[in-house]
Amino acid sequence: MSLFKSASIVSLLTLASRITGLVRELLIAATFGASALTDAFNVAFRIPNLLRRLFAEGAFSQAFVPVLAATRETDGDAATRELIDRVATLLVAALLLTCVIGVAGAPLLVWAMAAGLQQNPHGFDVAVVLTRWMFPYIGFMSLVALSAGILNTWRRFAVPAATPVLLNVAMIGAAWWGAPVLGRWGLEPIYALAGGVMLGGVLQLGVQIPALARLGLLPRVRLTRAGLRAGWQHPGTRRILTLMGPALLGVSVAQVSLLINTQIASHLATGSVSWLTYADRLMEFPTALLGVALGVVLLPQLAAAQAAGDGDRYSRLLDWGLRWVVLLAVPSAVGLLVFAQPLVAVLYHYGAFTAADVRQTAQALMGYGVGLLGLIAIKVLAPGFYARQDIRTPVRIAVVVLIFTQVMNAVLVPHLAHAGLALAIGLGALLNAGWLLTGLVRRRAYVPQPGWGRFALQVLAAAVVLAVYLLWLAQAYDWTHSDGRALRAAVLTAGVLGAGAAYFGVLALAGLPLRQFVRK
Repeated sequence: MSLFKSASIVSLLTLASRITGLVRELLIAATFGASALTDAFNVAFRIPNLLRRLFAEGAFSQAFVPVLAATRETDGDAATRELIDRVATLLVAALLLTCVIGVAGAPLLVWAMAAGLQQNPHGFDVAVVLTRWMFPYIGFMSLVALSAGILNTWRRFAVPAATPVLLNVAMIGAAWWGAPVLGRWGLEPIYALAGGVMLGGVLQLGVQIPALARLGLLPRVRLTRAGLRAGWQHPGTRRILTLMGPALLGVSVAQVSLLINTQIASHLATGSVSWLTYADRLMEFPTALLGVALGVVLLPQLAAAQAAGDGDRYSRLLDWGLRWVVLLAVPSAVGLLVFAQPLVAVLYHYGAFTAADVRQTAQALMGYGVGLLGLIAIKVLAPGFYARQDIRTPVRIAVVVLIFTQVMNAVLVPHLAHAGLALAIGLGALLNAGWLLTGLVRRRAYVPQPGWGRFALQVLAAAVVLAVYLLWLAQAYDWTHSDGRALRAAVLTAGVLGAGAAYFGVLALAGLPLRQFVRK
């Protein structure tokens, strides 16, 4: 299967995930708005998500996938299956212990994440209850990350990319049906969302098991003393644990930044955590559709090329990924910067979500838009280091970026409030991506292919035309106060289609051979 086809499959399935995720957020926004209780839910949901990104999709995946791909390339499938069994055994044992500690320590975790919630004692108490209900989600999602790493190494990208849809469907059902039921029972309706999260975790893991079984790769977990000892002594698990050390530090830097931002937002105006969360959901559309898809597809291929000593293929893979990043991330960033308020108004301005919430969320979305190119490029550049089993360099860069981001917070938040937090993240992402790119070029690991100058000018010309078009469209229609919801949605759809036609039309007129670009 070609890289473009693989990336397209992941992107399309990720699009389905993001669309259902957006429906989920729209329903939550319309039902609960931006209030102390939605802040409580968002904080509680961030705690297992933080640990998931820290251990599962973060340090663990960054260390596990390159070692798994290299083992399969050099030692064959039998040795790879043994590695999978040993890793799964240690992971399950660690997860059981983590979940017990997390449920018991929920009040401390909520305080560490967002002490400002104590301004509303009821909101803080709700956050603690929600955290206890949702904390085991980290266990399910860590095992999903293990399964996804295995399936992606075997080039089975569809199931891992599709599973997030199940979480969204479960939460949609919880908000649509569960919340009213709990309200009639005299309970906080927002508790229904915790049930949706847990159901989603169970469903996501459940669909991975048959996919692994069909390949004969279902891990055999042995939680005996002998099984744990064998897992600990296996050279592959030792290598993964060695790589996880710096990887954990690197991912921790990003999550510490998120923790600090959530803590700061909890001390700002009520709703700040929610405004940032709603903006983040929209920002995740382009980062997931492009950055995550390319990262998922490229990491096993880069690791295999590195293990085979094929430096030319390794460099060409990175060049292919970066060109796609520039081609699609630049127009996405333009859209977030100049068309933020129409997007937020059409998607969120219903029910309890007020016009003021639209303005505040749009400001945060524009802050993220500044750094969108960097946020997506990191998803391609960082795997370039992970595939070489060099995790220390991205860690050192991330530490400096963390310091830079907090300096920007100190400068921007007093003037821009929650939007300053989003802008600081965007600026930090640009610094991070630029530094990663410079490191790969200096090591001669990545040698840019000819034609970048012409390509950049073509994209720039198309982006300028796109910006002018979107600025006109943003001012030509009353997005916030229009009562015609269906009409607003129709105008937005037509406007986005027109924007796409304008952007790619200019690229074609500028001589960019899109068909050849895709085939290449």
